[in-house]
Amino acid sequence: MLRQEIKEFVIFLKDYGMSRVFQWGRDFEKTKDIVVAFLIVKRGKYSSSFLNTSFLLIVATAFIAGPIIVQNNPFILRLNQSSKIQTSVLSYDPYENSLSTIISAKPRDKIVDYKVVSGDTLESIAKRFDVSLDSIKWANSIKSDVIKPDQIIKIPPVTGVVHKVIAGENIYTIAKKYQTSAQNIVNFPFNDFTDLETFSLQSGQTLYVPDGVIEEEQPKYSGGQFFAQIQAGVHGSSNFIWPTSGVITQYAIWYHQALDIANPSQPPVLASDTGTVIYAGCLNWGYGCHIIIDHANGYQTLYGHLSSIGAHLHFEIRNGGVLQNPLSYLK
Repeated sequence: MLRQEIKEFVIFLKDYGMSRVFQWGRDFEKTKDIVVAFLIVKRGKYSSSFLNTSFLLIVATAFIAGPIIVQNNPFILRLNQSSKIQTSVLSYDPYENSLSTIISAKPRDKIVDYKVVSGDTLESIAKRFDVSLDSIKWANSIKSDVIKPDQIIKIPPVTGVVHKVIAGENIYTIAKKYQTSAQNIVNFPFNDFTDLETFSLQSGQTLYVPDGVIEEEQPKYSGGQFFAQIQAGVHGSSNFIWPTSGVITQYAIWYHQALDIANPSQPPVLASDTGTVIYAGCLNWGYGCHIIIDHANGYQTLYGHLSSIGAHLHFEIRNGGVLQNPLSYLK
């Protein structure tokens, strides 16, 4: 009996609820019809206010709900993050006094060509590309710090040496040559190897040697003394070659602006540059037997002490009659 009563009550409650909903719907429709009819009749009077009110409601909704939508919309969040990443690449460049794109922190994979502009120095270019000054000099075979506008400078991708592989070389011999480790060469991601297990190289390929250095060629020494070398056959205005070979026993100083080159074997003495002999003679003092050559360009060279026991060559360069340091001219 109880179960049957509960069932009947539920059915009654359902029917009552449905009837109330339907009744509410009918009342709503009647009210809506009255409002619509009223607005239609009064549209000339109320339409403008209604539209203005609706617009204000829409704007207010956008201001209130907009931030909530943005904060909870992952698509918009990703766009904002992407925009931040893109705008972060604009920065002030002290070398150009303007906004410009910063060089990417990602390692470069090859040499790039840079055109020198007015105001550039090798140091400023090195800072811009985050490589050492010497690395740029080595890559371009530049001996001095002088560069000119419109000059093309090769910029290596990393501080170190750019090496052209020759037959018989391997990463160990190259690393030793440039005073670095073979591991540095292997670790650079843009170096290619014909065999990744042995790190073998191909003749003629370009290899980047991170942190490698090139030592300046040092003059040849014997017993701690420099040996001058004859460079026969080299001629040219104001370009002076070594007049003989031997040990430099006296360098140029303020009271002796000349080089004394000693060699007991008495090798040939060459004219240091093309010119005309204007004096050849022997004195019992000073230069002894000596020759003076006029090079017809303001320069003269003197070759003294040409014949004596244990001969040595006393070599001078004069410009406009003024003694010069020969080491500043010899090639």
